Amino acid sequence: MCARWGGALRGMEWKQALRGRLASCTSPKKSEQELKDEEMELFTKYYMEWKGGRKSVNTSYMNIPRFYYRLPAEDEVLLQKLREESRAVFLQRKSRELLDNEELQNLWFLLDKHQTPPLIGEEAMINYESFLKVGEKAGPKCKQFFTAKVFAKLLHNDPYGRISIMQFFNYVMRKVWLHQTRIGLSLYDVAGQGYLRESDLENYILELIPTLPQLDGLEKSFYSFYVCTAVRKFFFFLDPLRTGKIKIQDILACSFLDDLLELRDEELSKESQETNWFSAPSALRVYGQYLNLDKDHNGMLSKEELSRYGTGTLTNIFLDRVFQECLTYDGEMDYKTYLDFVLALENRKEPAALQYIFKLLDIENKGYLNIFSLNYFFRAIQEQMKIHGQEPVSFQDVKDEIFDMVKPKDPYKISLQDLINSSQGDTVTSILIDLNGFWTYENREVLVASDNDNTTDIDDT
Repeated sequence: MCARWGGALRGMEWKQALRGRLASCTSPKKSEQELKDEEMELFTKYYMEWKGGRKSVNTSYMNIPRFYYRLPAEDEVLLQKLREESRAVFLQRKSRELLDNEELQNLWFLLDKHQTPPLIGEEAMINYESFLKVGEKAGPKCKQFFTAKVFAKLLHNDPYGRISIMQFFNYVMRKVWLHQTRIGLSLYDVAGQGYLRESDLENYILELIPTLPQLDGLEKSFYSFYVCTAVRKFFFFLDPLRTGKIKIQDILACSFLDDLLELRDEELSKESQETNWFSAPSALRVYGQYLNLDKDHNGMLSKEELSRYGTGTLTNIFLDRVFQECLTYDGEMDYKTYLDFVLALENRKEPAALQYIFKLLDIENKGYLNIFSLNYFFRAIQEQMKIHGQEPVSFQDVKDEIFDMVKPKDPYKISLQDLINSSQGDTVTSILIDLNGFWTYENREVLVASDNDNTTDIDDT
């Protein structure tokens, strides 16, 4: 009978099969509870078979952890809210796991109390035995720092096998700061995928401005331009493929965030402010240059207006390429595109800047520079030299010097990687796009001698 029932199951829904099985049962009458138990048992068995599409379910699949969780769609408001709340709770819990100021002070007190003699100079030291004792007393939050691996990492040339208390404490402080910053950035990670979009980073920096004393003098009307200026540096260098998002890990690993948070120092030197891209004087300088170039005051830059950038010696051919390859609006450049341009020309030693300029020099889009492309750009330098009454230099000589400097793998082609590996990318690009850069290269020996003479004069006085 069971075999006949099993054959009928193939042509019926599981509900009908369940009822038929219970109705055909010829066993003695059972209590209501027993019938319910049997019903649940059969329901579970047949439902699992129906769901799995096979008579037996391989239970080993149940041991594989789930690794994919679909992100809520835009119209799934409730799921989005639930995700946001759960992430906020998670980040709060992670924040509570970090050492607070009082706990850091207690850690310093314990380290100082357990320092190991003899004292060499002014540096307080601690050996491994005392290091472990401090770890036991410092509490569970500090446990991750008191390991043999950390001790060995900080162990240098001390004859007694000790480490510097100050170096260890700075290590702990740095780790705590990194975790705090990671949590702070993650709060702006709307997607929860470990990266920030441009709008996310803009919100982070905008809300950070009131906490930076060095930016107190900025007018609120300038905030949007300041945020744009700051964000562009992150995206120009950390998003070379222009995906529109940056990994939080990459933000933490680079020095840009350190430079930005340096503005918390109320007594930052004038020199530091001038060299820090994120300082108020630097941001105002870049934006002021943009306004000065914008002669017709329409908020955009034409090719003619951009030609006055810097010393006004960039070649027309190079500027043509800028407007061909970069994002423009009716043939004019906006502030964001201008920032990329400035970052590239002011950081010509950096790979991201060389990648930007290389794309402009690669007129045939072949992925390398050949003799034709080098000659194409250098002819404009020769023309400018004639205009300024200078004797034009032979392209053959310049071409040979460029290949000697770069030493490419292929003797007839220069790739971007060749340019980066040579450490001469800034010099090569300057020779090809800027008359002033070429003149500086051509007269480098005279300039060096002049600098030496000036140094001698200062020493004599």
